[in-house]
Amino acid sequence: MTDATHPDTIDWNRFWTDADEDDRTGATPSAAHAVDLLADFFGAKGVPDSIADVGCGPGALVFELANGYPETTVIGYDAADPVLAENRDRAHEEGVGNVRFERAVLPEFDPGRTFDLVFCFATLCYVADSETALSNLYDAVAPDGHLVVSYINDFGRAHYRRALGDDTDRTLGPGYDPDRFAERFRLTLEGESTLSYRKIHDALGTWPRSFWEVVDKPEEPWAWRQVPLVWVPK
Repeated sequence: MTDATHPDTIDWNRFWTDADEDDRTGATPSAAHAVDLLADFFGAKGVPDSIADVGCGPGALVFELANGYPETTVIGYDAADPVLAENRDRAHEEGVGNVRFERAVLPEFDPGRTFDLVFCFATLCYVADSETALSNLYDAVAPDGHLVVSYINDFGRAHYRRALGDDTDRTLGPGYDPDRFAERFRLTLEGESTLSYRKIHDALGTWPRSFWEVVDKPEEPWAWRQVPLVWVPK
């Protein structure tokens, strides 16, 4: 087993080895918040021939996309060897032939190919050099393709800091462990991994666009103000 991450974030090998169901759900928000949104995005922009999900975790979104779009090649990338092995076993057992799982540790990302869609959800908050990560992700987008990313902004940072300092605040989820949360989101709490439209522009040389220009924002509340979802065409 190789080192899962840089020392500026938690040990994702250990996290996925020890994760219970609540840990898995909390660390995989794309499973609940992205599947239908991407389907609507494809309806507007066309179904991509190839998709990279960077920071895929246990692969919930990858398998949904692979099963929903059998002509599309979907590759899930993650830093943690245990979850990659688990995903490969599942793909073999379920006979999902258009999916692969490979290791990548942001901010480095050099898959040796390009994709029509590069997707990175709830992952950049764990990367100190988010601007370099963005640049590398964008380099992996094929001409006429799209980069779709979520990130935590300064509103999100302020919300996390305020909630951690208030024992009565339950917006971070029932039964959360403040110490574990503070360790996991240290980079966000210290402002090292927060992003903005301006920072994304400066990293990529082009302005990001709100995802809600293309897709209707869901009526059910989520943290879209603190965790914007944007797309960048190539």
